[in-house]
Amino acid sequence: MSDSKNNKAWFQLFQKYKILEKTLKEGYFEITATQINEFREARLMTKFDHKSQLPRLFSENKLSILPTSRGGYVIGTFETFCDFNKNEIPCCKVEFPHTLESLDFRNITSEATAINCTYVSNILSDFTEDENLLPTVSGRMSSSTFDFNIDTSKGKFRVNVGNSQVEVDGGYEGDRSLNLIEAKNYISDDFLIRQLFYPFRLWSNKVNKQVRSIFLTYTNGIFHLREYYFKDSNHYNSIILLKEKRYSIQEGIINIELIQKILDSTKTVKEPEIPFPQADSFERVINLCELLKERGFLTRDEITQNYDFAGRQANYYSDAGRYLGLIDRNNGISILSNLGEKIFNKPIFERKLDFIKLILSHAPFKKTLQSYFENGEIPTKEEIIEIMRSCKLHNVVTNSTFSRRASTIKSWINWIIDQNEE
Repeated sequence: MSDSKNNKAWFQLFQKYKILEKTLKEGYFEITATQINEFREARLMTKFDHKSQLPRLFSENKLSILPTSRGGYVIGTFETFCDFNKNEIPCCKVEFPHTLESLDFRNITSEATAINCTYVSNILSDFTEDENLLPTVSGRMSSSTFDFNIDTSKGKFRVNVGNSQVEVDGGYEGDRSLNLIEAKNYISDDFLIRQLFYPFRLWSNKVNKQVRSIFLTYTNGIFHLREYYFKDSNHYNSIILLKEKRYSIQEGIINIELIQKILDSTKTVKEPEIPFPQADSFERVINLCELLKERGFLTRDEITQNYDFAGRQANYYSDAGRYLGLIDRNNGISILSNLGEKIFNKPIFERKLDFIKLILSHAPFKKTLQSYFENGEIPTKEEIIEIMRSCKLHNVVTNSTFSRRASTIKSWINWIIDQNEE
């Protein structure tokens, strides 16, 4: 994002107010929305949900920013983000109430709809193990006044918050707890702890029941719920993961026999003159297509600034979508292709089958899965590279390129195998 509007505006702010020098000397720098607005709208200049979205001057100097009031912020070497764990956990099947006509679980394009689906399908009640859950709070609200410690490169720092803006995507109160939900409809590697901590502090001072912080991620039919807990309510970085579960709404069953049938019946296509995929997470390929379905089109900068994609990743994953025929890109703008539109209008179960067919229509992937079925294990990277060399891939020449692309083949084949639900 070296040429992004945020980077340019923050560079000007750092120069005008000597922010870096004062932060290194004092340990922090306070700045107002009015000062930020001189160069660009503060709302756009301070929204960093993930590390990858931080402006260059922030990331290079390990800085972060937190709101302290309606129009005030503090900059410092704060540890503001938490990495998501990478645990592989099974997916629980749930039933959707088919009497509902106004809520379509097959077409979830917003965080609000995803939350509603977890509520009406009893995913939320199962996860919280609380009874009689009812929607009670949501939207933007004032934080009230509180203070807390946060970790920095030089120890703990005390932050004072006075009526900053807080947003709760969904709040559900049961017999024993108030469950506050932060929701995202895209995959990321980390999240901003503030999105859980500020609402937790606000409502812990308002209700006597236990306040629980839940992070919901929805993509490709999977609802992933994680509950976090603050061991010390006065310490921002005392966050720990208590539990997590993944859910999907029952539509059909994918098993090994069905995958084998698709493998045997799928015809191999000629390798396209498009960069061979270097995108290890097939779920993120799907997720990018979902975002294009929702937004219509995205530029490279929009992908990197609004979602947790680094600059190169934006290209890698859009190229992976192009390789499969799901995405078209013209003048730096990515859109769903006609095939992509057709597939993403289908029910999620049918959509997954189409993804498997698309992957296996390419010889390197098909031969790798055939080897898996023949030998009972995924081929080694060296074996996958030998498969690749026999397939006349576009512009894959050097040993290092073969090695990186082999990782993608292995990851995508693992994704196919993981769709086995028996």
